[in-house]
Amino acid sequence: MRNELYIDGRWVKPVRGGSTEVINPATEEVIQTIAAATEEDVNLAVKAARRAFDKDGWPKLSGAQRATHLRAIADGIRARRSDIARLEVLDNGKPFPEADWDVADAAGCFDFYAGLAEQLDSNPEECIVLADDRFTSKAVKEPIGVAGAIIPWNYPLLMAAWKVAPALAAGCTVVLKPAEQTSLTALELAAIADNVGLPAGVLNILTGAGSVAGQAIIDHKGIDKLAFTGSGPIGSKIMAAAARDIKRVSLELGGKSPFVVFEDADIDEAVEWIMFGIFWNQGQVCSATSRVLVQETIYERLLARLVEETDKITIGNGLDEGVLLGPLVSKRQYEQVLAAIEGARKAGATVACGGIRPEGFDRGYYLRPAVLIDVPLDSDAWVEEIFGPVVCIRPFRTEEEAIELANDSRFGLAAAVMSKDDVRAERVAAAFRAGIVWINCSQPTFTEAPWGGYKESGIGRELGRWGLENYLETKQITKYVTDKPWGWYIK
Repeated sequence: MRNELYIDGRWVKPVRGGSTEVINPATEEVIQTIAAATEEDVNLAVKAARRAFDKDGWPKLSGAQRATHLRAIADGIRARRSDIARLEVLDNGKPFPEADWDVADAAGCFDFYAGLAEQLDSNPEECIVLADDRFTSKAVKEPIGVAGAIIPWNYPLLMAAWKVAPALAAGCTVVLKPAEQTSLTALELAAIADNVGLPAGVLNILTGAGSVAGQAIIDHKGIDKLAFTGSGPIGSKIMAAAARDIKRVSLELGGKSPFVVFEDADIDEAVEWIMFGIFWNQGQVCSATSRVLVQETIYERLLARLVEETDKITIGNGLDEGVLLGPLVSKRQYEQVLAAIEGARKAGATVACGGIRPEGFDRGYYLRPAVLIDVPLDSDAWVEEIFGPVVCIRPFRTEEEAIELANDSRFGLAAAVMSKDDVRAERVAAAFRAGIVWINCSQPTFTEAPWGGYKESGIGRELGRWGLENYLETKQITKYVTDKPWGWYIK
């Protein structure tokens, strides 16, 4: 395992020689020491990325040529799929089947954007019809430049793919900073890119603290575009910092997403999707449907089934067979989630199940998944993102009340509705103020479809063609085509 930075196509020690420890959240043991980048290393990485963009010709390659590199990276990920998934478990704590799915999705993301890179060749420009036939005009798409990408710890390799793949497809070069808690698979991505011959400087990967290396990327004048996934407060700071240089920004931030279940829904199917919507990845999901609204006629029956099934979830080390809920990612996150549950209790909520350390787990950041009821609408537990396996559930009477409660949030990342009445489901989906809406399900995510939120949940969209457009500028080229002189000043 590398304990160096990947800058300009080479593995290098950080200028100041700093390092940080990687903790396995299942055992609380140190499993690796990795390099800690500082401003000096960021300067070197940006310099390399600028040269690769401005002089070495990465943006001048055809889309098909860039696609070759992207597909080679995808193949490299697949060739090491199981090993990389195991690293993800050791680093993040999630169950192996989830990590394996993430790694497969990351490879698919590089393949998908390879296809879009090729499409850039077939659609290089758009002709514009003008009212004045003395001119012709066209619009062309060009890469923004050097992209600084900062990713979170909940989906380490997949979040890297969501940013690196479209940026490279567009012709941008990248400086990537993974979360300090979960950097191991980003280093594997660097090794794969190096092995397949990605040109030097096109992708640079710096491990280290967000407050140091991440801040240096945000502040660097050589960065043209900032792409960030993480918390709202950090996103706000990034947006403010980017304003100084008018950097392009895309932000995928927090959520407190609602899940509305109507009385005609099948209770077992609803419970399954409620659990998938909040307990997947230990609830450490920005789009988690953590506010569940159930029509009052089925509320008690559904709650009883939810508590029953939640108590059955197999908790343990993500590498163990049959585990469906691993540890939270870090001691800090574990303590924050426990504090949120205690805060809910003090505010008047009742813990219907879970919310404590499971028996037999003396080490590791393990938590029994929690179901909270009677949660006051103005309490932090209902309003703020907990980012853990904690779901708040309450009854509603009418469709209008459900929509009002669902939209009563400063966030607007995702929302879900469950009903056998397709007309009602579509009507409620249209009424949600959210960027992602699921009908009769929660959390399925596809590379082909746009991802992003309304309100304080972010700016811009990732995935699909929208993810590629994040890294493209539009240029107008207008030409005077008549032989007649313009004749405004010179008659």
